[in-house]
Amino acid sequence: AMLIPVDSEHNAIFQLLDDRARAGLQSVTITASGGPFREWTTAQMQEVTPAQAVRHPNWNMGAKISVDSATLMNKGLEFIEACYLFSLTPAQLNVLVHPESIVHCLVQLIDGSTLAQLAQPDMCTPIACALSWPERIYAPVKTLDLATIGKLSFYAPALKRFPCLALALQAMNIGGNAPTVLNAANEMAVGRFLNGKIRFLDIAKIVEKTLEMVENTPLLSIDDVLACDVETRRIAETL
Repeated sequence: AMLIPVDSEHNAIFQLLDDRARAGLQSVTITASGGPFREWTTAQMQEVTPAQAVRHPNWNMGAKISVDSATLMNKGLEFIEACYLFSLTPAQLNVLVHPESIVHCLVQLIDGSTLAQLAQPDMCTPIACALSWPERIYAPVKTLDLATIGKLSFYAPALKRFPCLALALQAMNIGGNAPTVLNAANEMAVGRFLNGKIRFLDIAKIVEKTLEMVENTPLLSIDDVLACDVETRRIAETL
């Protein structure tokens, strides 16, 4: 069977990374809006409230994913998912901050070409693509007018200000159970933040400390995954 991803970044990779592109592949880049705090200093983020964190500038999402976008953990999880979904090594994958959320993926080829998928930040487009592939169906999405948009901007993510993304990249490079630990610890921490029990910047601290405390082991079965998830949540809860 063919797996067709619906998340906008992975759907964009799916549309671009055909057999011809894969044969000449150099790297894949996924984009991040940067979230609501992309221009905030670390000191400013000390006082972030749950209400502020769930107000995403471009996408209408649930509370948990909105917080993940604000910390850039969501982009880290997408990075991990892309490696597995498309058989990419971490070295083949990049992240760029792109505030306009128009370019969802870039595929760089060895001949100097770069392929891009552009679309409005509207989930109707990747859903329509997934439902109709390899055909195309109408989706009720505003036509992309680049002249009106005027400019598209890109810059490297600030890993020091957004350590959750750095932790996700680190977890994928470590391998083993690290991505599972990262995910479980993050879910626990975000839940506590939304309940007002911890501060915004504590999310990354709890994830980092949990990654240090859980022994890195291979995951050989779904039972291993579930056991790791339970143990990670227990440790994150104590933190």
